[in-house]
Amino acid sequence: MYALLRAQFPSDLRACALEAVATDSKRKPNYYTWADLEQGSAKIANLFKSLKIVLGSRVAVQVEKSPEAVMLYLATLRAGLVFVPLNSAYQSSELDYFLGNAKPAIVICSPANSIWIAPLTKAHQVQQLYTLGEKRDGSLLKTAAAFSDRHNCVLRSGQDLAAILYTSGTTGRSKGAMLSHDNLYSNALILKKSWGWRKADVLLHALPIFHVHGLFVALHGALLSGSKMLWLNKFDPTVVLQNIERASVFMGVPTMYVRLLDNPKFTSRVTRNMRLFVSGSAPLLTETFKQFEVTTGKRILERYGMSETIMLTSNPLDGERIAGTVGAALPGLQLRVMANDKSTQTDEIGDIQVKGLSVFSGYWQMPEKTAEEFTRDGYFKTGDVGKIDLNGYVSIVGRSKDLIISGGFNVYPKEIESILDEIDGVAESAVIGVPHRDFGEAVTAVVVAKAGAKLDEAAIIASLKQSIANFKVPKRIHVVVELPRNTMGKVQKNVLRDQFSV
Repeated sequence: MYALLRAQFPSDLRACALEAVATDSKRKPNYYTWADLEQGSAKIANLFKSLKIVLGSRVAVQVEKSPEAVMLYLATLRAGLVFVPLNSAYQSSELDYFLGNAKPAIVICSPANSIWIAPLTKAHQVQQLYTLGEKRDGSLLKTAAAFSDRHNCVLRSGQDLAAILYTSGTTGRSKGAMLSHDNLYSNALILKKSWGWRKADVLLHALPIFHVHGLFVALHGALLSGSKMLWLNKFDPTVVLQNIERASVFMGVPTMYVRLLDNPKFTSRVTRNMRLFVSGSAPLLTETFKQFEVTTGKRILERYGMSETIMLTSNPLDGERIAGTVGAALPGLQLRVMANDKSTQTDEIGDIQVKGLSVFSGYWQMPEKTAEEFTRDGYFKTGDVGKIDLNGYVSIVGRSKDLIISGGFNVYPKEIESILDEIDGVAESAVIGVPHRDFGEAVTAVVVAKAGAKLDEAAIIASLKQSIANFKVPKRIHVVVELPRNTMGKVQKNVLRDQFSV
């Protein structure tokens, strides 16, 4: 994968590849050339080579977003290892599971977190722990500085594993989606053509890079086109507005577009140089789509993808972009909607299934789960429910797997329910997603108190924040006398959604 990306770098490696935009007006931006990316990743790759670990070993990474984190990703590919990005919000119990499942040879974390991550790496017999901070600090760069800035890329086949992305599981356990070099490169090529990427583009990158959207869609798009990036370590509407006139491409989750629209300085004038706004990772409300067009005169391009498949569908670059749809299947991908084991008719709702070069091979260390998720003729069951109109546009109407997508992050209710049920005074719980203007869906918990117990919403939320990532913590806790159930005793979450969606 790296060799294919490297082939598209500009001939003049002294050109700016990435400008790390300062979020503080008193600080100056840092500039990274294409040569910096090449040489910096070479040093880290040579460091990894010196450890004499087996090709295909996993490199688990939980660091804050930085240009050096990009070099780390590229170095992992160059060294023939497998990149395992982890959300920087994950806590100790979550990291314990990931390290036990992925069994990485190398772990890289932020310097501040090394105090509690170090014992976990020791318990799981991780060969090497390094740290990498946002300000070029940490042991990784210090150690790599002694190595050569030239490196011959380790050749891997297209079927070899390039990355493992952890996603929610039906039992609450995260599953590691195995993505090959072919998966990544084929999808990047399709998106380059479909979205008209060109060298003159400037990508305003404000997404996290532990996620498909920021890492494989946005970053690969710029690298494969030799395009400059304006790099924000985190999304800040003010900083975006200060730099958007210098950009031509922006990718975000619906939350980001809502925040931009709330700013009176976000106008058609400041967006006049933009040729492409892309939204994904969560449903884009029709209200937001229409408000954006009125405000800027431009239409957001919504697309559909997931960790297991990268991008599957897209509204057209040139053509009608329709609110509430995620467009047609991308070239080279087969998408069907099934009901009762038969393909549905136009606008008939069913289960979305897909097949194609970007579809993953299965879940890490879970052969039985992998077998369950594929049909006999090789289609992956996405777990999403949708329909296809006469023009081939796909609309997502729900998720059969009961997954919540809040602010672009996947949240599985079972995990949160199991923690809630252990809290003193809680008899049982149900976690649902309800519509939210900023987050697309807000995680919401409904709990039943034990006889004589009094439950405090703030105290429960504070307790949850100590054990799980903040994006999983419910925005609200509702206390009810009992949960609605059907005749089979199953909790009727659709009733709860209707009740608490107002």
